[in-house]
Amino acid sequence: MKTLLLSFIPILVFLLAGCAASRPWTLSSGQHPQLFQKEITTIVSSNFLLYLPREYGREKKEWPLILFLHGAGERGSDLEKVKTHGPPKLLEKEDFPFIVVSPQAPEGAGWMPDLLNALLDEVIERLPVDRDRIYLTGLSMGGFGTWRLAIEHPERFAAIAPICGGGEAYRVCRLKNLPVWAFHGAKDNVVPLKAQEEMVAALKQCGGNVKFTVYPDAGHDSWTETYANPELYKWFLEHRRQH
Repeated sequence: MKTLLLSFIPILVFLLAGCAASRPWTLSSGQHPQLFQKEITTIVSSNFLLYLPREYGREKKEWPLILFLHGAGERGSDLEKVKTHGPPKLLEKEDFPFIVVSPQAPEGAGWMPDLLNALLDEVIERLPVDRDRIYLTGLSMGGFGTWRLAIEHPERFAAIAPICGGGEAYRVCRLKNLPVWAFHGAKDNVVPLKAQEEMVAALKQCGGNVKFTVYPDAGHDSWTETYANPELYKWFLEHRRQH
């Protein structure tokens, strides 16, 4: 098994002011409606681990892809930390029938949907990815990131699996057509079980396709058992993106 490391290198940030106001401002005494318009383009970057299956290159085919989001403890600039938990840890010894992309968030930062969306665009452009079989999962901070990214871009994914996460339950109906399998430990004292229960309940209320596994004796670590379970990966592959 060979794990490849790639990185996006930021070049510069453009501030394009060419598209200024489309009409002159009203400059007379009193209060008047005005229009402000400016185009801003930002270069984003992320270090990440890229895993390619053992058979990659031997077969001309499009591959399913898993985007994995780590927890807060793995942030920084040392990519070895990303291998602490989840698929990157398992991939040191096992072969997966997926391309696996595992980005690293900078120290002190959370998961930014715009960056992750751009990363997916770059990977899809460079590699033979099956766009109808892109799966999203993450743990703790990455569980929150999974909910958030999916809510921002539900059209990108075939299925998601947030672990010990939570999010904005009032927005979760955007996922009513996306299969979700959520996981949590009943004794989690870092991210309370209620955080995920609220997301699942809100999704069920709007008719979502959601499964919820609660480990009765697990604390915050509900990911070890989840990622070691072959049923999760079989479940992923049962789903294709809805158009």
